[in-house]
Amino acid sequence: SYATVGHRSPELFDALAEEAIKKLSTFRPQAICNTVWSYATAGYYSPELFDAVAHEGVKTLNKYNSQAISNTLWSFAKFDHLSPELFDTALREAMKRIGTFKPQEISITLWSCTTVGHPSLEFFDVAAEEVIKKCKTFEPQHISRTLWSYATVGYPSPKLFDVAAGEALRRINTFKSQAISNTVWSYAKVGRPSPELFDAAAAEAIKKLNTFTSQELSNMLWSYATADHPSPDLFDAAAGEVMKKLKTFNSQDISKTLWAYAKMTHPSPELFEAAAREAIEKLEIFNPQDISNTVWSYATA
Repeated sequence: SYATVGHRSPELFDALAEEAIKKLSTFRPQAICNTVWSYATAGYYSPELFDAVAHEGVKTLNKYNSQAISNTLWSFAKFDHLSPELFDTALREAMKRIGTFKPQEISITLWSCTTVGHPSLEFFDVAAEEVIKKCKTFEPQHISRTLWSYATVGYPSPKLFDVAAGEALRRINTFKSQAISNTVWSYAKVGRPSPELFDAAAAEAIKKLNTFTSQELSNMLWSYATADHPSPDLFDAAAGEVMKKLKTFNSQDISKTLWAYAKMTHPSPELFEAAAREAIEKLEIFNPQDISNTVWSYATA
């Protein structure tokens, strides 16, 4: 209840966690799942509770339904709380009944494994086949989250990416900024060209540029440059939006954006001048890669 209405009570959450740990063996599977989901949704981390749930969950995961499996893994991933035994057991159960998983549950499970750095290539294979079958029923955020997961772990699934490209292209007008950015980033990351999708994504992004965050802008521009896919109209329009939002750009966002313009030999003097002023103010947070990329960009542009 507290998690659902967005009301946090630290003292209560601490007390409930302590009591739940004592009685966890009497909880039904759905109650265990609901408990960790609530803590994750409320953003209240209790390592002791999550350790206890991992221990108990390994014994009862065979009784979890698809939603309970995906929500439990999501809860652990939300706090980057890795429990290898829990994840391995959960993924074995998921593979047994992958046909019962809804699109959201598949994409969340993939995202969770990726986020905690514990992907199972066997599960990714099984999930890919299911995604291919059900791709038409995936919402934009499910498609982009799935692609992001495969790209992040460096596990390209050619047929999955081809099918997803067709589906994304068909519905690109329904993709929000994060979904557009993550989708093109995924194709660039795995080195799988999709020219028609990139053209359509650029046209859609131009319409929605004011909704893009700094990270979404820099990742998208990086993706076009990495894929070596020219989009002059996008880069022209994005330059203005980047300049409006430069104060919100971190060092990586700045260096990646500059690198993209330099890599595509797309001149934007005003952007480079504004970025230089912003970079000087934030030099303390630039890491070696940021510095190297920034210097290269100015030298090359």
